[in-house]
Amino acid sequence: MAQSFGLTAYRAFARRGAALPFVPVAERPQGELVWCHAPEPGSLIAIQDLATRLCRSRSGLSVLITVPQPAHGSDLPKPSHSDVFIGVLPEDHPTSVMKFLDHWQPNACIWVWGRLRPNMILALAKRSCPMFLIDVDSDGFDGRRDRWLRDLTRDLLSHFSAILARSEAGFQRLVRLGVARDDIEVTSALQAGGQALPCMESDLADLSAALVGRPIWFANQVLEAELNTVLTAHRQALRLSHRLLLIVHPANPAHADAFAARMAELDFRVLRWGDAGYPDASTQVMIVDDPAEIGLFYRLAPVSFLGSSLISGSGGCDPFEAAALGSAVLYGPKVRRFLPSYTRLAAEGAARIVNDATALGTAVSRLIAPDQTAAMAHAGWDVISRGAALTDKVVDLVQDTLDQQEARG
Repeated sequence: MAQSFGLTAYRAFARRGAALPFVPVAERPQGELVWCHAPEPGSLIAIQDLATRLCRSRSGLSVLITVPQPAHGSDLPKPSHSDVFIGVLPEDHPTSVMKFLDHWQPNACIWVWGRLRPNMILALAKRSCPMFLIDVDSDGFDGRRDRWLRDLTRDLLSHFSAILARSEAGFQRLVRLGVARDDIEVTSALQAGGQALPCMESDLADLSAALVGRPIWFANQVLEAELNTVLTAHRQALRLSHRLLLIVHPANPAHADAFAARMAELDFRVLRWGDAGYPDASTQVMIVDDPAEIGLFYRLAPVSFLGSSLISGSGGCDPFEAAALGSAVLYGPKVRRFLPSYTRLAAEGAARIVNDATALGTAVSRLIAPDQTAAMAHAGWDVISRGAALTDKVVDLVQDTLDQQEARG
């Protein structure tokens, strides 16, 4: 297809000046790689969730997530999975685009929301890299560029294999830009949905049998500076429920010994999970230090306090992991890194904020009642299920595309 005047003009302008150096965030891993671009900052958590789903759904798959250049002094977000990489998308200079694509060689591209990069899109098309445009909204396009180079965006959109709009306004904007109505699908917005963390079924069955009838709460990712708050809350809750068991997972597993020593100082009867069998009727606190087993304890505990949230600097931990496994969520106010997720859960009654030991102890005492936790767990499941249809659709699109590439050899 011949290039439009707008695209020709844009590419000529983009070549002016020298390209900035491109420094990849990592070496390209072996095997298949899907690239997701996240131009809208608020969507990053949902895109990380999608990336994790992609990695878990296909053996050997890696995902690169790119974001715009962060503000000066800001760090890049941490990846959510060992096979996920997060880097900065280079400028749209042809030389920078070539170096980026030569290094990463993506097997497919998921472009989220908008702010299309003409040189990048055209270069991907020339390399026959399948592209999917998802979560499109009306404000995801450059209105000034559309006015002066009317044919440019239409040409770029023609290279996408699938276009998914998250709103009727997004749908109408695409139609005005020249996309055929039948080529657009309106879906729900891209939202994080939480991952059902794995666990050993034998451990779940055995530990459930050992704890049958006992109320349980789980404190995950607890910082050293938060431990006294958690233990004071547990002491308070024990006054009303003397058989209550607290399971504690330190934010740093290396601190497990120090946690146990502190608990002993306060006269708690403590068990280290994995050291001496199962907790008995006298055990008041159980310490767990393997992050791979967090899914087990979310399944066991109807209510969980998510630590790293009472002290500034850590940013909290992902509440959807708890909600996905039916655990009601308690959390402190310092959850900047996952604030949109906590806000969604709290708005639907699936999470409650606590600021100190008294509030935490009171919340635990109330929520160990089955009717209370059931209502919160149901609300949490509703929240994390809303974005599932779109995530499932994108995962299926990518799977089908990579299967076709594999079949062609």
